[in-house]
Formats: sequence, structure tokens, C-alpha cells
Amino acid sequence: MNPTTDPRKFLEHLYAVAVRRALPLHNTAAYLPAPPKGRTLVLGAGKAAGAMAQAVEAFWPEDAPLQGLVVTRYQHIPPRPPGLTQRIEVVEAAHPVPDAAGLAAAERMLGLAQGLGPDDLVLCLISGGGSALLTLPAQGLTLADKQRINKDLLRSGANIAEMNCVRKHLSRIKGGRLAEACAPARVVTLAISDVPGDDPSIIASGPTVADATTCADALSILNRYNIDIPGPVADLLLSGALETPKPGDPALANTHVHLIATPQQSLEAAADAARALGLAAYILSDEMEGESREVGKVHAALARAVAVKGQPFQRPCVILSGGETTVTVRATAAGAPGGRGGRAGEFCLGLAQALQGQARVYALAADTDGIDGVEDNAGAWVEPATLSRALLKGMKIDDYLDRNDAYGYFSGLGDLVSTGPTFTNVNDFRAVLVL
Repeated sequence: MNPTTDPRKFLEHLYAVAVRRALPLHNTAAYLPAPPKGRTLVLGAGKAAGAMAQAVEAFWPEDAPLQGLVVTRYQHIPPRPPGLTQRIEVVEAAHPVPDAAGLAAAERMLGLAQGLGPDDLVLCLISGGGSALLTLPAQGLTLADKQRINKDLLRSGANIAEMNCVRKHLSRIKGGRLAEACAPARVVTLAISDVPGDDPSIIASGPTVADATTCADALSILNRYNIDIPGPVADLLLSGALETPKPGDPALANTHVHLIATPQQSLEAAADAARALGLAAYILSDEMEGESREVGKVHAALARAVAVKGQPFQRPCVILSGGETTVTVRATAAGAPGGRGGRAGEFCLGLAQALQGQARVYALAADTDGIDGVEDNAGAWVEPATLSRALLKGMKIDDYLDRNDAYGYFSGLGDLVSTGPTFTNVNDFRAVLVL
């Protein structure tokens, strides 16, 4: 495949390589512990939970007992490989805003964790999306409260660490509480990271990991973003009554965490794939955060410097980055339609706006789970003719940015990147090709 003759196909290939590197079937076997003397219980949550459960079933000894329950997003259960016996129940729930199905799954998991002994093993399968899928409101909160708070957080521009700090303290299962419920059993967590820095306590709000954040931190974040919570719950946060298990808690002494796939590994796989095709590849970072459109503008400035000045990289090359950017949803006029789209699309809007049709620059940004926000696309594609093609259709990019409507803009151009669910999640993937 020649990047020069078919840039889009080349960038889609890099994305596919990045996703494949993070698939559970390729990464699970090396981290599985030996079967215990007692029971083995599998619990888990996340967009990759269904695929992770199948990987455990494939590699766990056939003669060793295995049972459990995991919850994944609707339509995220992968096709079952022929001949693979199902031993772990997989249920579905809503993401990114939780629903009653997620609540029921979380309650069942806490029930399954009761009565375990020191000879038992709990395998926890955790991936991005688990925060919404594993919902169990704290004292004084209803599911409706959690849904509203979750929506407000998603629209606020808060980063993932801030959102998950709040989620931990408003939950009866996150922030180490699931591991606490499993004691004295041994708890081994296999996690696929979707967070900048790969902090296991942030991935899916760390249901099996001690939490260094505090009730005061959560209350500060809620106040910073003007997110309302019921008065009694605010009082519980203020008093510390909703505190999570902390590092050093003896109830979590027999817990272990293994990261089986990370954003950096996927970026490195994509870089290797580009180099194998004779193209220089540079990874900026796997930890990029900030407003999606602003991150797009920064990438555009770098790409223009490479295209025009040959610095800091010589062209041709591909520039890769990952992380988790955010979108602050702008207010729309009363009666005006709201925009659609996620982080990847908004990044592409900011990038295209700042590139201003720069020759020889192409880009693809997509979420590695195959879903950009709540839409049916993974991301979008940008080329030198993006702005001019849009103007011919009467589409002004500023208007679409003003209403956060990346989906409308790129669907109107036929430039959405659509893959369907990938059954993994190592977060944002961005590739900018400069020829």
C-alpha cells in the first residue's frame, strides 16, 4: 500500500493495526494466573468486557471451574468463535449515560462477591466505559440523579480523571469497593487502559484499585463545573462519609493489577506499520488532553510546519498521538438543533479549520472502540480539499464548530470513518500524514 497514492487507505490501515494490537485475544494469555484451590469468579465491565470474557474462556483450562458475570455496552458482544463454550455470562447496558440494566448488573456482581474465601480467585476484567456500565448509586442518590450528573460531567469539559473522581465517590462499587467486597479472596485485575497515564485507579473508575482521591476532591470538582447534587449527598461528601478505600487498606492487600493493552502499545504498532511501508513515523504522546478542537489546531500547526518548512520533521512522515481530549458542549439558541459528534470529530473540525486546505496534509482521527461519542462512526477524515468541498455545499466550518456538529459536517462530505464496535478501547487515535 502506497501512502502517496491512497492516503486514506494508508491511514485506515494504521488505525486497524492500532486496534488489533489492543484486542483481548492477543493480550490475555500471558497474564492469567493459575487456577486456585477454590472457585474462580470472573467479574468485569467495559466496552471490551465481552471480548475479554471470551479470551479468558479460550485460555482457561477446560477442566478448571470458571463462572462469572461481565457487563458491556449495547451491541458490544463480539461474535462467539466456533467451538468456544460460554462459561461467563455477558450482559449489556447503556454507555455513556448509565441505565437500569447497568444498575442491575452491578448489584448482581456485589451479590456474587459475597461469601468468597481465601482459596478463591476473582478475575476482574476492566476496560474503558466501565464507569457508566457499572453503576450503583451511593447513599442518597437515585439512578436518575446519577444519569443527570453523568450527562452534566460529559458536557462540562471535565477531564477523565476529574469525572472518575466524582464517579468513585458517588458509587457503592467503584473506587476499590468491588475488591473490598471480594475480600478475603485473591483479586487479579486484567485491564485495558483508555486513560492518559494508564493509572489503573482511573480506568473505569478503578473498582478494584485503592483510591487516593478524596470526598473533598470530588466536591471541589462538582463545584468547579457547577454541577448540582442533592443537598444530603453534598453533606455526605463534606463529612467524608462517602470515602473510598485508600492505599494501604488491608481489605485490598491481596489485589493485583495487570495492564494487558495500552494506548502507547497501539501507537507503537501503528508506527511500526508505517515504517514497514517505508514512511517515517513519530509519536507525539499517548497522554494528550485538552479541548478537542484546540488539540486539532496544535496538530495543524505542527503539520503546516512540516509541510512548509520541513521542521521539526522531514516529510514525508506520519505523526501519531493518543490520549483523551474533551468537548465542552456550547449552548445553542432556543429551538435551534444541537450538534452531534464526539471527540475525534471535533478534533478533525479544529484541525481542518486551522489547516486551511494545506497541501499534502491528510489526517484521520478515530476512537479505538469504534464509537465516537454516542454516534455510529468511529471518527472522521480530513484532506486538503475538505474546506473547499464543504463550501461548495454551503457548509461553513465555523457554523459547525459553534454547535459542536462534527457528525453533520463530515457526514455531509462522506468523510465519516465507520467501523462498528471494535471490542476493545485504548481511546483516541490520531494520525496526520504529511507528504
